[in-house]
Amino acid sequence: MTQWTPDQPILEIENLSISFFTRLHEIPAVMDFSCSVMAGEAMGLVGESGCGKSTVALAVMRHLGQTGRITGGRIRFKGQDLTTMDEAGLRRIRGREIAMIYQEPMASLNPAMKIGAQLAEVPMLHHGMGRTDAWARAREIVADVRLPDPDRILHSYPHQLSGGQQQRIVIAMALMSKPALLILDEPTTALDVTVEAGIVDLVKDLGAKYGTSMLFISHNLGLVLEVCDRITVMYSGEAVETGAVTEVFDTMRHPYTQALFRSIPLPGADKDARPLIAIPGNFPLPHERPPGCNFGPRCGYFRPGRCDAATIAMTPVGPRHLSRCLRWGEIDWAAPPPAHAGQEHAPVGEVVLRAEDLRKYYKIPGGGMFGGGAARMVKANETLSFEAREGETLAIVGESGCGKSTFAKVLMGLETATAGRITLNGREIQQVPIQRRDTATVSGVQMVFQNPFDTLNPSMSVGRQIVRALEIFGQGASDAERRERMLRLLDLVKLPRAFAERMPRQLSGGQKQRVGIARAFAGGAKVVVADEPVSALDVSVQAAVTDLLMEIQRENRTTLLFISHDLSIVRYLSDRVVVMYLGHVVEQGSTEQVFQPPYHPYTEALLSAVPIADTRVEKQRIVLEGDIPSALNPPPGCPFQTRCRWKAEVPDGLCEREVPPMRDLAEGHQVKCHLPAEVLARMRPVIRIAAE
Repeated sequence: MTQWTPDQPILEIENLSISFFTRLHEIPAVMDFSCSVMAGEAMGLVGESGCGKSTVALAVMRHLGQTGRITGGRIRFKGQDLTTMDEAGLRRIRGREIAMIYQEPMASLNPAMKIGAQLAEVPMLHHGMGRTDAWARAREIVADVRLPDPDRILHSYPHQLSGGQQQRIVIAMALMSKPALLILDEPTTALDVTVEAGIVDLVKDLGAKYGTSMLFISHNLGLVLEVCDRITVMYSGEAVETGAVTEVFDTMRHPYTQALFRSIPLPGADKDARPLIAIPGNFPLPHERPPGCNFGPRCGYFRPGRCDAATIAMTPVGPRHLSRCLRWGEIDWAAPPPAHAGQEHAPVGEVVLRAEDLRKYYKIPGGGMFGGGAARMVKANETLSFEAREGETLAIVGESGCGKSTFAKVLMGLETATAGRITLNGREIQQVPIQRRDTATVSGVQMVFQNPFDTLNPSMSVGRQIVRALEIFGQGASDAERRERMLRLLDLVKLPRAFAERMPRQLSGGQKQRVGIARAFAGGAKVVVADEPVSALDVSVQAAVTDLLMEIQRENRTTLLFISHDLSIVRYLSDRVVVMYLGHVVEQGSTEQVFQPPYHPYTEALLSAVPIADTRVEKQRIVLEGDIPSALNPPPGCPFQTRCRWKAEVPDGLCEREVPPMRDLAEGHQVKCHLPAEVLARMRPVIRIAAE
């Protein structure tokens, strides 16, 4: 075997095919997949759910389970063929030279072992290192991943750490053996955008420090732009385009890559004038792939008799830039997308929902197994005041634990307020639990949840679930009337009427979310709380669902409360924005006001953390240190003062002593901040588009 040298690919995947075998048939998951990663290089692997990204990663680790099998091609690591390597050889490489970081950190951590023991176990197993040296190495790595007080962390259990801290520990564990290749499978999906920004910076810095090559799997194109040198785009088991990140982003040469970019809210997108363009049709199931080009049935450039005539190979379109498209040289890639008829902005009416000094506290019993000690108070919502108007989209943004969902629970009647008022169409509802609300109130305020998989009854057909909602809301005088209303609701959310007979398991994630929306509007809801309604969906499906919500809003004059941590989609959808931090509203105003300086320092950090898939964007990099404080023990004074980079601009330690008042910066624009006006005036835009 030829000796591997650093000028050769550290990972070389060549014509890889992977199938899963059931009792009935073979399911091809990956076909003819090729990509290579050079030493010290970061390769991004992107595509929709089910395209085969994670299957490729698991094949590199040779962890395909009982039913998965590599049916063709080669995977070479440092020149060694992993596809023919025996189990003993794989054990020497796994965890030692190739390490993998998964999406959910708790899946990689033992809840019964302290962090230090779990970290030290890695070099003790792989390198025969002594316990003392292994613990010293663990402490060094914990410091490298920027966790405060490494000794305390080492002696903590996983449940005592936040999600962001757990993910840093998983990264530390992967780096304990200083692997040559690190595979990261959606490592930041479950994290807040500010925590995500810190993890991204950490991954880049550690990759440079240890010379580690990376295979970075993500559906977030903005993250890939920030982290990776090269990118491979996958669709339905195949690589369809690969090249340098900036080259693929700026001079894409596959219709699927172009369609992905047209379905995400980049700067300049406008829900009325320039709406997102969803990819038509659905992702093909493995046994339903079309002949020829897999993307053909959804492609605007498809030519029958040519694109479906034979299997299409990857062809060079530039130096180290390849595309799986027969027509890439004929397409005018600079042409604007097909003209969409612009929609008139929905007129905004009178105030229908108002929160005034709303508080929601939870009493926690004192410490000790059997109680005892003073009870403590969790201040989940603290003096929330804002209003929403008919036909308006009001976004509520902030990190996990800021109180967004608590407010939604009080509004829905799942909780009652501690103090303050919520007025809905002139009636106070903050003390009325859902079981005491009349049908009109319950049907008038509905919710679309984050995860469409958990909100549908798996044993009941789609149509029956919508009819059941109609029965509860008192809609229709007969079964026939309710069935007709159910079919019209399916029309409203653009699902075929035949879907009424389908079971939830027969629907995709985007289709399930549409059923959830149909059910929310079954009673003629006028206020809809959308709690992260698109975060669990692929970007192409997100575009279709957001467009659907806007269309229904225009028709029904719905007030939409859009709860999200994704400021890109917030900027695209919302008319006004409320920014929350640790139970407080710290800024509110029109979308234009909130996205332009002067900002509240927390808003500024949130905007800086948003990954944007546009090479023209220049951003200030502001990474918040530390985690959001606990609502059980909030800091004195300003809730944000422990993480604020502007605090030194406020004299006499005022930020640490007093909660700031809510101040008017302009008509409709308020911030809760002590910063003097002259300091706010010095703020510069966090995000700007570089001159062409």
